[in-house]
Amino acid sequence: MSFDNAYESLLGHEDSHWAFGTGFSDALVGVNREFPAGVDKADLAKYCLMLGDDALIFSQRLSEWCSRAPELEEDIALANIALDLLGQARMLLTRAGEVLDRDEDALAYLRDEREFRNVHLAEIDCGPGPGGDFGTTIARLLVFSSWRLALFSRLRGSADPVLAAVAAKGLKELAYHRDHAAQWTVRLGDGTDESHRRMQAGLERVWPFVDELFATHAVEARLAGVAVDPASLRSEVDGVLEAVLSAAGLTRPADTRAARVAGMAGRDGVHTEAMGYLLAEMQHLHRSLPGAVW
Repeated sequence: MSFDNAYESLLGHEDSHWAFGTGFSDALVGVNREFPAGVDKADLAKYCLMLGDDALIFSQRLSEWCSRAPELEEDIALANIALDLLGQARMLLTRAGEVLDRDEDALAYLRDEREFRNVHLAEIDCGPGPGGDFGTTIARLLVFSSWRLALFSRLRGSADPVLAAVAAKGLKELAYHRDHAAQWTVRLGDGTDESHRRMQAGLERVWPFVDELFATHAVEARLAGVAVDPASLRSEVDGVLEAVLSAAGLTRPADTRAARVAGMAGRDGVHTEAMGYLLAEMQHLHRSLPGAVW
């Protein structure tokens, strides 16, 4: 089912995928679009970019598995998860664009690498190309979805009505994402020697990027009552991950942190080498044919 605006799916269409629909003129029809009193709009836009970019970039990574997953059912499952995240990205970028006077397409396709605010976990290259592995993708999905589900659970109480609505709508999808990743983690970790080895290797690959998820950024600190302090999520997410890894017979990797540049990371627009290649592919068509429509 397609919609005339990115927010229409918030109004009760339970059978919808948010990502479907193009060419809307007013992204906030039917949704309370008032900005909370006393909140800095520039900070709110930055926060929406953070959450929107997380979803957009991870959606792009998951879509790379289309036609390449280990079985057809999983091919469809990863594509649907990518669509769910793309739908979240559309609404969050549209909210940011109200302040920045740019639409969702401009924010997705016409920003340069340093303007993106996603965490590194969303962008690192886990496959299916050279050096990638399905076990690593599952490890990343488990961590990312566990973290984002905990975040959205609290974001339902945001003073910003759009953030609260997006969070409330996204909980069901994120619960499925986490459950799907947890089932695969147990299936691989408690499977053959080879599947166990590769699942453990996947955890080792993504774990250095976990700490960044819980680092409080200055924008988040200034948006009390609107944003969620990611540091408050750590114990809940750790508990979920410990339970899944225990059931899978896997070992939690050492808490090694990925290197930062002058103390900065994804939230500051400082990204890994993989980000430039990802954007080159994701933005190529739009930049090659500016203004083109289907």
